[in-house]
Parts: sequence; C-alpha cells; structure tokens
Amino acid sequence: MTTWTARIALAAILVLLSACGGGGSGAGAGLAGRTFLSTEVTGHTLVAGTRLEVGFPQDGKLTAQAGCNHLFGDVSFGGGRLQVSGIGTTDMGCEQARGEQDTWLVHFLSAGPSFTLTGDELVLTGAAETIRLVDRRAARPDRALQGTRWVVESVLDGSTAGSVPAGAEAYLQFDGERVTGDGGCNRLSGRAVPGPDTVTFSDVRFTLIACADDRNTLDEAVLATLSGVVTVKIDGDRLELRAADGKGLQLRAG
Repeated sequence: MTTWTARIALAAILVLLSACGGGGSGAGAGLAGRTFLSTEVTGHTLVAGTRLEVGFPQDGKLTAQAGCNHLFGDVSFGGGRLQVSGIGTTDMGCEQARGEQDTWLVHFLSAGPSFTLTGDELVLTGAAETIRLVDRRAARPDRALQGTRWVVESVLDGSTAGSVPAGAEAYLQFDGERVTGDGGCNRLSGRAVPGPDTVTFSDVRFTLIACADDRNTLDEAVLATLSGVVTVKIDGDRLELRAADGKGLQLRAG
C-alpha cells in the first residue's frame, strides 16, 4: 500500500466514523485530563521508533497518535468499552509504514475496545490486539522550557500540521529572557520573556544566509511564530508554541 493509498483508506474510515454518535463519560470519568503512552502491544508489531499515545484531554474527548498524524474525536463509555466517534486527523506526509499504522489505530479505536484502568495503567483490548499504556506523567514527566533544546517537528496553521523538510533541523533554546536557535537555515536570537503559559517574543533576528526554498519557508514559519505573546503548552517531551492567529510550532526535546 502506497502512502497516498494509506491516506485515502484513512480518510474513508474517518468519513464513516463521523456518522457515528457520541455520548456521556460515565465509567470513563477517571480518564479525563490524562494522557497514556504504550508500554506493550500484542497482536500488532509497531513501526520501529514509534510509541502509541492515547489521551483524554477533557470529558468526552479523545486524542491519539501512532507515529505520524494526530488523531482527535469524541469518546463515550458503555459496557466497559470505548465508543469513539467523529475522528479527525492532521494531514502530515509520512513514510508509508507510519501512515498505515495511523490507519490501524483508527480501526482499533473505532471497533470499541474494552478498557481497564488500574492506577496509572490503562489496558485497551480489541478482538485481536491488546495495548498496555501507562500515564504519561509517570512515564515521561514534563521537560523544563528553560535549558532544553527544542527541535521543531511540525509547523502549525490552525488544525493543519506541516512536516519539516528532509535534512533540515530547526530548534530553539531558552535561557532566562533570551531565545537562540536555528530556523532550519539561518541562526536566530532574540528576547523571550516567560509568563504563566506564555512567552513574549521581541527583537528576534535571523542571519541572512541564502538557502533552498523549502528551508527558507521553514525559516519564515519559525520567525512568524516568534513574535509577540505566544501560548506555551508542554506535554512531557513535547512543546507547542501557538500564536494568536493559530499559527505555531510543535517541537520535541532533543
């Protein structure tokens, strides 16, 4: 199956799921506000270097990731099972195996796996596969904004996430009220004043090296984000920077 075929198959599944209904939380109330990372998967072999993530950011909502795109939808609980509906996805281009793993996880969740929550461990059991997960806070505590090398993984524009050009590395490092780093082509530095869940950027300057068009585009996306008051969200080793216009960056601790 090609990458495009995997995308088409995933899109078809999402259309079918969007027609299904949601519901209340009930027995799943203990999951709200928590994110879980896979520790063991039986019945399916994960792509090397990937780890499943399933989250319940608020009552009645579900997020998930299988190594490529971010999935999100509605969830209710009945008879000890997850009932997932209205699944949507970002549209990042990924290698074929990761795209197919996205599709597999959508199939698994849409089939209504049973769930068992014991302390920090969540077990999801389907017809042929079982996923064991542990609360993210126990497995991967939040990294500090300051002193961490944050590598850009995707560029955000509303609900769309675009991938970084192959071979390019853009990163940010925060030190006190300063930010330094690289936009993927040019070096950068400027003022970055941290606040509660925000950073206020000003006087951010880039060097002026000529680069290929795709790296210039990445430079421009990074520079556009590092301006004014930007919302900061840290989840384990991931950082999201989001400007008021919905544009931003997703980064991972290097």
